[in-house]
Parts: sequence; C-alpha cells; structure tokens
Amino acid sequence: PRSSLLAGGSRALLTLSPLSPAAVVGAGLGGSATAYFLQQHFGPQVQLDVYEAESVGGRLATVTVNKQQYESRGASIHALSLHMQDFVKILGLKHRREVAGKSAIFSGEHFVLEETDWYLLNLFRLWWHYGISFLRLQMWVEEVMEKFMRIYKYQAHGYAFSSLEELLRSLGGEAFVNMTQRSVAESLLEVGVTQRFVDDVIAAVLRSSYGQSVLVPAFAGAMSLAGAQGSTWAVEGGNKLVCSGLLKLTKANVISARVTGISLHSSEGRALYQVHYESSEGQGSAFYDLVVVTTPLHPSRSNFTFENFDPPIADFPGAFHPSVTSVVHGYLNSSYFGFPDPKLFPFTSILTTDTPDLFFHAMDNICPVNISAAFRRKQPQEAAVWRVLSQQPLGKQQLKTLFRSYYSVQVAEWQTYPRYDAAKALPPIVLHENLFYLSGVEWVASSMEMVAVAAKNVALLAYNRWHQELEKIDQKDLMHKVKTEL
Repeated sequence: PRSSLLAGGSRALLTLSPLSPAAVVGAGLGGSATAYFLQQHFGPQVQLDVYEAESVGGRLATVTVNKQQYESRGASIHALSLHMQDFVKILGLKHRREVAGKSAIFSGEHFVLEETDWYLLNLFRLWWHYGISFLRLQMWVEEVMEKFMRIYKYQAHGYAFSSLEELLRSLGGEAFVNMTQRSVAESLLEVGVTQRFVDDVIAAVLRSSYGQSVLVPAFAGAMSLAGAQGSTWAVEGGNKLVCSGLLKLTKANVISARVTGISLHSSEGRALYQVHYESSEGQGSAFYDLVVVTTPLHPSRSNFTFENFDPPIADFPGAFHPSVTSVVHGYLNSSYFGFPDPKLFPFTSILTTDTPDLFFHAMDNICPVNISAAFRRKQPQEAAVWRVLSQQPLGKQQLKTLFRSYYSVQVAEWQTYPRYDAAKALPPIVLHENLFYLSGVEWVASSMEMVAVAAKNVALLAYNRWHQELEKIDQKDLMHKVKTEL
C-alpha cells in the first residue's frame, strides 16, 4: 500500500509543479517587499534572484553629514501603515525617537499659518482662519482611509486584484477609480472646503510631499494629506534597513546588475522568461518561471526591451516629475522669513504655498537616523542640517537667500514621482502570464505603504494564478464575502 500512496503523491505533485526560480527586478522597497511576500506564499523552497543596478533600498537612501547619517528622502511612515509596521516587527527594528518641532506655511512674504505648542490653540487658529473647511477636510480624508484599510482584510484572506482599477473598485467602488482621474482641489471644493483653504493649506502639503500642485489626483492627494495630519514615524538607523532586512530574511540572491530586457520563451507549453542583464562582468541572462518588475518602465526612466511577446507589451504612458533634494549644513537666514533675530525663529519645518517666485517646495531641519537619548535639536541660531526640496537645483543666490552661510550642500536629483496629470489610464499589473509590474501603483498614490500593499497584491496574484485559484482574483462584493468568512 505504501508504494501506491507514493505514486498518488507524485502524480499530485506533477499537476502542481513547484515554482522555481523567480526573479524580482529592483531592490528598493517594492522589490524587497515583493521578494518577501513571494516567499511567504510560495514557500521557502522558491529560489529568488533580485536584480539591483545601484544600491539596495532604492529611493530610501541616506546621506552623511559630519559623520552622521540623514534620510535624503522618503522620510515618514503613517501610523496606519500596517505592512510597514509588520516589517519593522519581524525584522526586530525600532521606531526612531520623535523629536518635537513646529511647522509653518510660508507664502514668500509672510507665514500664512503657524503651528504653536498648544494643540487647542492650533485648532482654534485653523478654525478662525478657515472655518469648517478643516473639519470637512478631515472627514473626507478619514472616509478615504477607512475604505482603504479594507485592503488588509482582503489580503489576509488571500484575495488579489489583476489591475489597479479592480483593486480600487473593491475598496471604494467607482468613486475610488474616479479619484485617480480628477484633482484633489475639485474633490475638496465639492465637499465644501473653501478655495482659500485649498490654496493655503492643501497646496503646501502637496508641494512638500509630491512637489506638485493641487491638480494632483484626489486619491494621491488623500494619501498625502493623511500623512500630514496623522502621527508618523520612521525607522531607527534609516528606513532603508527595511529593504536590506527583508532581502536577508528571504535569503534572496541579490545580483548587482542592470536588467536591460526580458524575452519570452516557452517550455512544455509554459511561459519561460529570459532576463537579460549587464553587470561589471559584462552581459548575462537567466531563465525564470515568474518575473516581477518593480522599477519604472517608462521610456523616460528606462530603456527596457520586451522581445517575442505577442501581442507586444505596449509602451507605458506618462512622465516623471523631476525633484531635487539638497541637504544643507548651515545657518538659516531667518530674516528672509521675517525673523531678524535668529534666536527667535520657532519653526523646524517650512511648507510653502504655490507662489510663482518661490524657488523651493519645503524645507525641514532634519535629525539623524540614529537618535540617542541625549540628542537635542540645534538652537535656531546654530548651524543645523536642513533638507530643502525644490524642482530645480538651487543656485548660489538661492542658497544665500535661505542660509546666512553654510559648510556643505549635498544634492540628489530624482525623477521620483509620476507627473500627476489627471485623466491617464493606470498602468497594468499583469504584463503576461507570469510577468508582473509593480511600479504602476505610484500612479494611484506614491508612499511606502502603497508600495508594500502593491507588493503583497502582486505576490498573491502570482500565487493564485500559478495555482489556478481564480476565485481569489478580482472577486466582487468582497466586503460581504470577508465578513461571512470570518
């Protein structure tokens, strides 16, 4: 009887051919989270190759000033970011200690809104200036976030979506899909937020997060506004530790190479993907059952080729928005902001309104990624490390305007965020049978948690398709289904 059992067992195995190997292109947060979730679902036997041309962590990078490291971008994570919270817990990382500071919104001539030490007074000021707009904004953001949070329940039950539209529809119906096609200004004016509040407050928040105006789509806007009013946190030692940690945990094989293209072959009636790459050793290629591309595929960003696909994989629409981060170690010129005595300058973070003459989007006095218990912020008259976000690199004159003098300036130019011109179709997730694209999610909204949610979705989608569990893909009426499953 034992041999017949074995025979039955091996037949079952043949129908469920194990997945191996799989490739992930890119080792930023998207790539490392995808590798982690693929291994979670397919099991530890999956051999994972992760290709990265530059350094692990992608945009989650740090710069060094005076032997201390500082985040050069992607700095804060929203309190409701459940996947990011999980990663930190699993990897044994810690939340960085919060160092209090105040923000204000600058119009180029004066501060239109200033934060105080006293929360109630802040609320009163907002109320005094903007009436009920502030409440309406909060209700609008809360409603969007509440529906968005459903994704965690769906994912915990193994449900996945084959397109960004389907994912949005399952969370908030057509209204959510429409929110990627119309501006945040239009949506807020519709719920009774005043134009003045949009121009002063909403514009400043979007400039500081996306470097763009209130014409950003409503969904991306809601996500960025949720981050601005909720409590946020960051990882002790730098957010990029999440990426290196996840890759170590999955024992992924990180290949230091730039992927140049993917060509399709088939073996025994199944798709086989050949990944072509260039490394310091020259050109190479390898074959995979499954590939997830987590780097942007827009012509402006990559010259990536797809060969032998029929129908061919179309070009990706849309462009990226250049943004420049300057990390400046120097003395703030507080008199530019109307404070002739630098000792009296109370703000650690300055947002700006959409004023033609303003050459920067936001600036903040940043703390190192490792904060000791004894750490204190520099006094406003002392030299500090400021991160300035702008569209163009800052000229000498502009640096002189913001700083009385400075020791060093480190500049990073990024094509970070999509140029959110509304009314673009969202990029696809499925490029071919077992070939997936992650970065399209940034056209819905760009944040660390959005990328982590998309990574979990891609891993579940790949798993459900591989095992033909089609009832777990693009299910309608999930709210009801998940309730009855609990």
